[in-house]
This record gives sequence, structure tokens and C-alpha cells, in this order.
Amino acid sequence: MDQNNKNNKPGGNKGSGNWRGVVQLVCWALVLTAIIGYASTYMTSAGHSSSSVELEYSDFLDMVKSGQVVSVDFDTDEAILHITPADGYLYKTDNGTSYLKRTDENGDPVYSVTTSNGDRLADATLDFFTVQIESNDATAALLGEYGIRYNKDYQPPTSFFTLLLINLLPFVIIILVFSLFMSWMAKKGGMGGIGGIGGVGKANAKVYMEKQTGVTFADVAGQDEAKESLTEIIDFLHNPGKYTEIGAKLPKGALLVGPPGTGKTLLAKAVAGEANVPFFSISGSDFVEMFVGVGASRVRDLFKEASKVAPCIVFIDEIDTIGKSRDNRMGGNDEREQTLNQLLAEMDGFDPTKGVILLAATNRPEVLDQALLRPGRFDRRITIDRPNLAGRIATLQVHTRNIKLAEDVNLKKVALATAGCVGADLANLVNEAALRAVRKGRKLVSQEDLLAAFELVIAGTEKKGSVLTEFEKKLVAYHEVGHAMVAYKQKNSEPVQKITIVPHTQGSLGYTLLMPEEDKTELRTRDELMAKITVSMGGRAAEEVVMHTMTNGASQDIQDATNVARNMVAMFGMSDEFGMMALASRRNQYLDGGYGMDCAQDTAARMDQAVKEILDKCYKEAVSILEASREDMDKVVAYLLEKETITGGEMVAIIEGRDPELVENPYASTRPAEKGFRPSAPETIEPAAKKVHMISQKIEAPDETAGEPGRESAPETDGDRPQE
Repeated sequence: MDQNNKNNKPGGNKGSGNWRGVVQLVCWALVLTAIIGYASTYMTSAGHSSSSVELEYSDFLDMVKSGQVVSVDFDTDEAILHITPADGYLYKTDNGTSYLKRTDENGDPVYSVTTSNGDRLADATLDFFTVQIESNDATAALLGEYGIRYNKDYQPPTSFFTLLLINLLPFVIIILVFSLFMSWMAKKGGMGGIGGIGGVGKANAKVYMEKQTGVTFADVAGQDEAKESLTEIIDFLHNPGKYTEIGAKLPKGALLVGPPGTGKTLLAKAVAGEANVPFFSISGSDFVEMFVGVGASRVRDLFKEASKVAPCIVFIDEIDTIGKSRDNRMGGNDEREQTLNQLLAEMDGFDPTKGVILLAATNRPEVLDQALLRPGRFDRRITIDRPNLAGRIATLQVHTRNIKLAEDVNLKKVALATAGCVGADLANLVNEAALRAVRKGRKLVSQEDLLAAFELVIAGTEKKGSVLTEFEKKLVAYHEVGHAMVAYKQKNSEPVQKITIVPHTQGSLGYTLLMPEEDKTELRTRDELMAKITVSMGGRAAEEVVMHTMTNGASQDIQDATNVARNMVAMFGMSDEFGMMALASRRNQYLDGGYGMDCAQDTAARMDQAVKEILDKCYKEAVSILEASREDMDKVVAYLLEKETITGGEMVAIIEGRDPELVENPYASTRPAEKGFRPSAPETIEPAAKKVHMISQKIEAPDETAGEPGRESAPETDGDRPQE
């Protein structure tokens, strides 16, 4: 117990920590010394190449006594004697190769090489050496006795202190240099100990001074509510006095949440640009490194640097990286938890009167720790959601400011087509339209380019090299016209914009494009959802009604219809069996929109049955519509097989018995008005052209009695379209 109390005292482990650091330094120095020594030994041994010949010391003595040695060089460092044999000395190796010593015309010693087979090879140079056994004086006396020249640097015997100094001094120098290096790096890194190596504990946030972000609120559109909330924060930074006078506290932080691509980071930069204050931008992943404690150190350094230049804005993007909920599933005290704890402490500790505002962005608010979300840390939660129709129009206007547009461009039409798209999608769409205009050799971007860019996003580019058989083309045509016909004949479905049977890169052999006439991204009735499922079933229904077969081309349609029906039962309370009971809940609102089941297994099985009942009902409705419209469907398919791509206006003209090539506005709405008037058709419907025979009713030409009471000069058009 006493020992535990001793260790828990403040600074009780400080001495042991210092000793641990010294031991680490010594170990590093020993490792470096060993590496240097090994490298020196290796280089020395490498110096003795394969052309060197080591002789036994006894053989060396025999050579001296027999007069076969000319000179000897002493290598006192390595205790080696380098021997120069006399001319005519013959050396034989173990494999039978012999070397005959001679002197060339330059006076250099060379050796004539002869193999064991008697073959003569090129001359070689050998270095004969032997390890010195006797002392330098004894060896010198022996060589002098036989009159052999030698070159010797005599060195007196080395004392013990000299040897100790030679071997210990490099070791001490390494420790000293390493200690100074570690101390310097710790000071530079802004944290104590080894963690400061290379400034690893220093926050690497990008700092934009004043208006360097280059973004203002004029560059952000479609998020008026979010800009209104952030405008007050800007006023806090400019005029903090008028808020403190009344006793109000400046908000410490604001959390921006929303789907990817809605402009959270762009909005944070716009706040900094409008406020004209320094802007610190850092990602949540920048706090996490391989060293423990680095994240907490970077949080401390970030707020320290921000307080120096206050008022300022600190922006942490993807804060869910370090702000995930703390639980016991991970176990231990991991690096992210330490970083989160330090962030919470810093947000509580800094003075709000200095004007340091913390902005953070995430698209996963449900995983954030509750301690991070409470008031006093993130005082405001600002939702950056997908823009509505007005927001998409404003966003398109921002992205087309520098784009040269043709006179026929209608941004509202494009905004209606892009329901559910975020700002990043719209920016990409405008850019793709501009690229397409350049490819077509035009100077202006037209409405066709914008709509084609939208289709490029949803269906990909056309497969120009794809070849379909006549049966496959007919099958695809009936499949797509089935979707369009069901959409046209229903009351609550979206108007048909385009039908094509041209294969595209995203796996579709054709597609039917429905264009909404009003924004329906947030609120849909049960009838509209049922109509949506019925339209999805139109392709498979056409395959069975006309071709009497099934294909895998309806797989995506079936999946989309099943998702809508499942949401109706589990989330929207639109089933007869379960009524207002919620069977599931959202798990990830801003990413994939998935949900998890909150009911028992037997209830989930009954839910599947309810989903199947909805799908069966919609499929029967689709079959009924197509059976009643078989003649009209055949006419549209015949024209589609000829043109491969038609518009909704052309489809309506064919059904009404008019020439589709004479339609003035092929992209006009196909939805009928309350009194049966269709904007795609003029008030006075002219007879069809003679070259097109697509109606079964014979049209009589006007006669002389056309003006008499009860007689009409043109056939009635009300009733051409089957009523539901």
C-alpha cells in the first residue's frame, strides 16, 4: 500500500522516467557503435579482394630463408605483412593453377597464370600477405639478417589509458550528440520527451490569413438557412463588445452536419473569408499518428497557435475521426480517446472572449461522443442538407457565372431534373456540359448539353460498339416503353422526358428518363410512392405481356421497387397490417440512408409479406395498364426501333395520332392538365401527316357541310387517351 502511494505522488516516477531515457540513449549508442564497428570490419575484409593470397607464417619464414622475398611492408594497424616475392617465384593453388612471378617492362610485379590443363591465361596481379605473429622488432631483425628490405612505421607499446580513450571516446561523443539532438527536437516539436522528434507533436494545420481562402458567401448558394446562422458568428468576431455588454457569451463552436458534397468545407471557408480573420484548417485524421500522445499534443498546439492570433476560426474537417463515442468495446486507452479527451479539455479551457470560434464538419453525427455535442462545446448544430429546387437553381447560377450559356438554357428545367443532387454534383454537371460543348465544336453551352451531362451522370456514355440482335432490341424497346407507358397513363407519376434503347456504360441497355415538374425530394404521398413502384414494374410487365418471357434487365427495377415498398412498411407507416408502427430506424442518415430493424424476427417475416403484397398489387396494376394500352405501345415501339431515342413529347404525339417529327417542343411536359390539355400539344390538333399511319381510326376530310350545326370540321381528341 505504501509503495502504491509512493508511486502515485506527483513526480514520483520522474526519476525512473529520466533513468529510462538514459538507458534508451545508451542502448542507441551501443547499437550505433556496433553498426560502425561491423561496417569497418566489413570494409577491411572487403579490401582484401579475391586476388589476395594469404600465406602461413611458416611458409613466409621458409621464403625468407630461401631468398625468395624481395621486400616486406608492415601494416601495423592490421598486424599484417605484405610480401613481394622474388622473380621466378612459383605459387601453385589447390586446384592446380600456378602463378609465376616476373617483372614487366614498367618494373611492376606481375604473375603469369597457367591452368592445370596447361592453358596460358592473361597476366594477373597478386598480393601475398601473412599475419604477423612475432613483434615488430623480432620480425625486423629477421629480415635484416637476410638482407630483405622492409618498410615499418614503428609504434611504441600502447598504454591501457590510451586504449581506453581510443575505444571509449567515440562512444561518449555519440551519446553526447544524440542527447543534444533529442533535446533540440523536443523543444522544436513543442512537447517533452522523445515524442517531439521532427516536430511530430506540432499541429500541421493549414493557416489562411484573413481573406486568403478566396471564398465568400457569394460563392455558396442553396444554403440560406446555414448562412444565416453563420452570419451571426461573423458578427460575434467583428463586434464582440455588443454581446458581452448585455451579458451574452460568445459561442465556442458550431457543428456542420450533412451529406457529402453539400458544401460544409466550402461554407467554413466562406465564413473565414467574410469575417476577414485567420482561418486554421485541419482534418481529423491529421491528429492521429503512430506515436502515442501525438494527437493530444497536436490539439494543444493547435489551440495555442490559434489563441496567439485571435480572433480566428479553427476548422476541423471530418471530426468523427477523433470524436467517436467512447465505449469499452475497443478496450484500453487508445490514441483516439486521448485525442478526444484533450479536445474536450481545450474547448472547456480557452477563453471565449478572445474570439476563437471552433467549426467542425461531419456526415456521421450519430457516432460522435455526447460529451462533444453538449452546449458549451458545440453550441450550435447547423444542418447543411441537400438543396431544394430554389437552392439548386441558385447553385447552378453560381456555377454557370463563368460559363458562356446559349439563349435556350433553362436552369429551372435542369434543377427539376437534378432532384436530390448536392452542390458538388451540380458543379460536375455544369463542367461536363461545358466539356461536351467544346467536343461538339460550339462556343456556347446549350440546354441540350446540360441535359446530356445529366444523363451522362445517371447512365454513363453510350456504347457505340455494342451490337444487339433484332430480338434483343425489340425486347429492350418494349421494356423501356413499358416504363414510359405506365408513367404516362398514371396520375401520380412523373412525366416522361426521354426513352432510349442505346446501350450505356453503366450496365444499362436502355433507360427511360422521368422528369419531375415540381420538387418532390422531401414529401411524397402514398399514391405517389405506389405510382413509383408501378412505373418500376412496367418494364417486367411489358416483357411478360408482349414477349411472354422474363429477363435479368429488370433486376435494378425490382431492387428499387422493393426498397420503396420496404420503406413504406418499415419507416412510413403505410401498410394495412402494421399501420403506424415503426419497425426500423435510421442508422446512417447522411451517407447511405440505411436503417436497422427494431422488431422481432417473426414481425420482420410478416413485414416481408406486407412488402410482397404491395409489390404484387403494383405489378398487377402495371400489367392492367399495358394490356389496355397494347395498341399505343406497339406504335411507340415501332417508332423507337427506328429512331433508337425519342422524347416524351414525341411519344405523346404518336399516342394522339400526330406526326412526332412535327412536335414543336419535344421536351415539353407529358403530364395532362386537369381538363385534358397537354402542354406538348397545341390547342388545335392537326391531322397526322400522310406518311405516318399510326392510328386505327379513319380521319374524314372536311366537307362542304362542315359549318352546319352538329357537324365538326375536325375529329374530337378527348378520349384518344384511355382514361383511368
